[in-house]
Amino acid sequence: MEDELERLKRRKLLELQRKLLRQKQEPPEQSDEPSPREVLDRYLHGRAWEVYNAARAQFPKVMPQVEKALVEAMRAGRIKRRINGESLYHFLRQIGLPVRLRTTIRFKEHGELKTLEQKIRENR
Repeated sequence: MEDELERLKRRKLLELQRKLLRQKQEPPEQSDEPSPREVLDRYLHGRAWEVYNAARAQFPKVMPQVEKALVEAMRAGRIKRRINGESLYHFLRQIGLPVRLRTTIRFKEHGELKTLEQKIRENR
């Protein structure tokens, strides 16, 4: 009886080892659905990524939920057009996320772009 029990244990152990070996050798299954980043990449253009990254840095807890909602709407076809930076900025403001973007004022003088700071220094 004990011999038979040992033989069954060994057989079961061998089966488990073979199963593990097969799982390691097989590549992980690729899903046909694109990742959320790929979906966003198809729809966001222009400065939209700049706005998106600024919002993600300023609101790390909320933006994953916003991203999920945007991706679901894009996949469902409720969003059909590409989104530029200004549209994304206004959308985020409407849902209560006042995203702050870095802005600079530059002047073109004699074919050269100068910041407001440089212009003030020169006029002193």
